[in-house]
Amino acid sequence: MSTGENEQAMRKILDMTRLIALIILAIHFYFYCYAAFHLWQLSTSFTDGLLGNIRDTGLFSTFYKSKLLALLFLAISLLGAKGKKDDKLVFKTAFAYLFTGLILFFISYLFLFIGKDIQVAAILYISVTALGFLLVLTGGTLLSRIIMDRLKGDIFNKENETFPQEERLLVNENSINLPMRYQLKNKWRNGYLNVLAPYRSTLVTGSAGAGKTAFIIREFIIQALAKEKPYSMLIYDFKFPDLSKIAYNHFLKNKHRYQGEPECLFINFDDPSRSNRGNPLEPENMIDITDATESARTILLGLNKQWQTKQGDFFIESPINFFTAIIWYLRCYQNGQFCTLPHAIELLMLDYDTLFSILQTEPQVTSLMNPFINAYLNDAMEQLEGQIASAKIALGRLSSPKLYYVLTGNDFTLDINNPKKPKVLCLGSNPQKTQIYGAVLSLFANRLLKIINKKDQDKSMLIFEEYPTISVDLIPTISTGRSNRIAVVMVVQSINQLKKEYGREQADVITSIAGNLIAGQETGDGAKQLSEQIGKIMQDRESISISNSGTSITKSKQLDYAVPASKIAKLSSGQFGGILSDVPDQPMELKAFDCEVKADFDAINKEEAAYKDIPIIRQVNDMMIQRNYLQVKEDIQFIKDTEMDRIIHDPDLQHLAIKKGG
Repeated sequence: MSTGENEQAMRKILDMTRLIALIILAIHFYFYCYAAFHLWQLSTSFTDGLLGNIRDTGLFSTFYKSKLLALLFLAISLLGAKGKKDDKLVFKTAFAYLFTGLILFFISYLFLFIGKDIQVAAILYISVTALGFLLVLTGGTLLSRIIMDRLKGDIFNKENETFPQEERLLVNENSINLPMRYQLKNKWRNGYLNVLAPYRSTLVTGSAGAGKTAFIIREFIIQALAKEKPYSMLIYDFKFPDLSKIAYNHFLKNKHRYQGEPECLFINFDDPSRSNRGNPLEPENMIDITDATESARTILLGLNKQWQTKQGDFFIESPINFFTAIIWYLRCYQNGQFCTLPHAIELLMLDYDTLFSILQTEPQVTSLMNPFINAYLNDAMEQLEGQIASAKIALGRLSSPKLYYVLTGNDFTLDINNPKKPKVLCLGSNPQKTQIYGAVLSLFANRLLKIINKKDQDKSMLIFEEYPTISVDLIPTISTGRSNRIAVVMVVQSINQLKKEYGREQADVITSIAGNLIAGQETGDGAKQLSEQIGKIMQDRESISISNSGTSITKSKQLDYAVPASKIAKLSSGQFGGILSDVPDQPMELKAFDCEVKADFDAINKEEAAYKDIPIIRQVNDMMIQRNYLQVKEDIQFIKDTEMDRIIHDPDLQHLAIKKGG
């Protein structure tokens, strides 16, 4: 026990040990410099007799024996020394005193042979040896005053924030496994990010350049297509053809693994020659009017991003209802022969008299059209324009010959997980035309989500690069698609970006239900939220208190964030933190990770150099595109002429003809 009496007793023992060292050194001087002491008349018969008895013990059998013994007792006294701590002292100063003192202490022997004067040689020898002894004493005392704390070597607390991670390679028929390395204390260890449950959805976050595509998404695509039973796949390729090219080449390598007749398809509005033609409003999958409503909502919210957070407002729901009536009318007209997005846009642009008259012929849209027709007949034009003009203005931006060409074909259906015809569908966007292309591609994606989410289909993976740039409601698919083997992968630059585009509530739901979270560099509130989701670990803590009465060092353990927000903000490219989910038959205790994902870029560059380009689907020229554009307009003119003629000449329908003021 540390008491005042014990400390006083220890101090006396140390003082005694140091005194013994001094006595041995003094006897050493007297023995080896006896001639000088005799000349100085400092020798007596008593001391001579005492010296003879000490010599008989063998203390002076060699020159350095007594000096080493004195040094040993000095070292013992220094082991228990407790000098007043000083945070400015460093080892360099203490060792400088020690080494200098040791050198002087031992080389002083040479001074015994300088000159012929015994007295001068003795004075020099004693002085230099004593100086060396004092320097060793000083250096040892300084060592006891240095604060021995580990914090000086780990100012960012990196060592405390390390924790054990999964090192096993856990594989199943659905898993994605990423090799990585992580730091545990001061050692690097190898391990794996085992995404055992991709059906529980995966959220990948990280600022531009964090390595989301190069380290994570690339491996998801490659491994998903290389499975013994490959995934069917939807890829939203924001920077087309980056991901599409990877998918196409690995599809070619692995298409023999599929059970049915697989296809790799592309939607590319910039180059129709390298694009398949598809109709997101294909009538076969428009079962009832709710499908038309969801399609209208998707396309209009995609074109007006600010509407995302205002759903339910009168002037938001009105244009959605109006466009729903347009789509469902075309679905019912001649069994959906003209049910495409371009035809819906052109039909919307007809004058009110004609449009309202035609739409009334379809009983299922009458209730939707009634408020608009009443406003028109009652001359409430300001209200009517407020309801409809926003839809016209937004959809008018889609009136492009290339868009019309791609969207009026039927090269494929959206049932990508059909066991007989599995598909890899790549939706190509363009960062410079995000708002226009994103809205149309959102329609493809939302219609596809409704079609594939059913039983007895192949497993599928949906990858959305830069997910906030499109308007796709993934929450129902994440919640219910797991049982239908649908794996959703969402890639965002920041949680805040997700909140901006989808609103705080929906963004919070998405981040909370994602079973697998892989986070690269991120700052602000997003980093804090990610840090909280990863959780806390037990960490060592050390505090130092320096006062006149002494120095105390307190060590403790406490829970703190495993990956703090500040650390997430400073992650380099390829470094990721997060949590993973497991499956019942493959439990994974170590779900949290903070690691560097491995990637051999030399091998990747060599592989990509041999990739084939996206193939030409068909030779398309400007004349073909323009002819198709005009054909859509002619189709709407045909509907207008035939339907108006039918209304006018059919007594049962004449009351539906609207003429303003009539």
